[in-house]
Amino acid sequence: MLKKFTLRNYKNFKDEISIDFENTAGYQFSTDCITDGIISKMLIYGRNATGKTNLGKAIIDIYITMFGRRHYFDTGIFLNADSIDETAAFSYEFKFENNELVYRYARFSNQEIRDEELIIDGKTIFRCDFENNRFDFENLAYINAETASTDRYLQSVDIGDEEELQEPKLPFLRWLIGNVALGNDSIVIKLANYARRMLMISAGNGMLRIPKINDSFYELLEDSNRLEDLEYFLNDMGIECKLALKKLPDGQRELYFKHEKLVPFYQTASSGTLALVDLYRRLIPRNGDPTFIYLDEFDAFYHYEMAERVINFFKKRYPRCQIIMTSHNTNLMTNRLMRPDCLLILSRAGTLTALCNATQRELREGHNLEKMYISGEFDRYE
Repeated sequence: MLKKFTLRNYKNFKDEISIDFENTAGYQFSTDCITDGIISKMLIYGRNATGKTNLGKAIIDIYITMFGRRHYFDTGIFLNADSIDETAAFSYEFKFENNELVYRYARFSNQEIRDEELIIDGKTIFRCDFENNRFDFENLAYINAETASTDRYLQSVDIGDEEELQEPKLPFLRWLIGNVALGNDSIVIKLANYARRMLMISAGNGMLRIPKINDSFYELLEDSNRLEDLEYFLNDMGIECKLALKKLPDGQRELYFKHEKLVPFYQTASSGTLALVDLYRRLIPRNGDPTFIYLDEFDAFYHYEMAERVINFFKKRYPRCQIIMTSHNTNLMTNRLMRPDCLLILSRAGTLTALCNATQRELREGHNLEKMYISGEFDRYE
């Protein structure tokens, strides 16, 4: 699991900001927010333009670094506009059973990496400084990768001195995973399996722009059990309905609400219902459960009761998945759902503070956190 994430000089985060998932306060309620001593369900609040979306993009950046593919389309400025530093720095600390792993790197842009380093149980496995052409692969034997042809890798990143010929450097970790036969019990493979199943879903990033023709999703729903599962999911979220999937004369499929007459689903469903179906579409049919989900403004189209249902659904369906949700809905700021060490405020200054550290009071289960928030108890941390 991810223990700690640290970021610097990325988008609106000029100074260093960290999320420490091990920083728990020992509460004996809402224990389903904690897994193996690590925060697995977190809710972040913050005023508009504090960078909640950017924080999610930063955490998911490891997926891009390791696999070269993007979960989302991002054309914005990469580096902080007020900094003179030329790179953004990312650091991830993981715990896999009894092993500790740190992967850190710095980027000039969302395409170009400057350096990277992998540390396992306190031992540096490799270090690559692409800017100064310095590489250290001395401890690859520690991960049983001593047969790796590092010369071949170095040839792939040595493409000449002329600036116009330079291409984005291939991160060594990506090359290592793709070119060396590592055992399934390798901690590097465990890292790859974790990063491969990291997701970011944003309500402001086309969440409702579901294409009418979605062959893969409709093919999935042709299985009556899966269609019933979607129907059960919607009903469990408070949307009472029955569904039907029909094949049209032109070969296309269409989803309907099932009444005395069939009612086209996507043309008539509310924004909240569409958001729920999109959430289902992105998560449930995947091969293997997600390991990390960043749900940005996940409840933007939900009634507060539905938002509570969604949180409880995630707790039950993905108990070991680390999930960060962002919201402006203060109804969710309650010990019934979360707890003060899992409720955080992101400030305009780029700091993250848990509610239990944002007041002089010793917060207990009986405290009304929403009332305290609205009355200004935590204002200095916004």
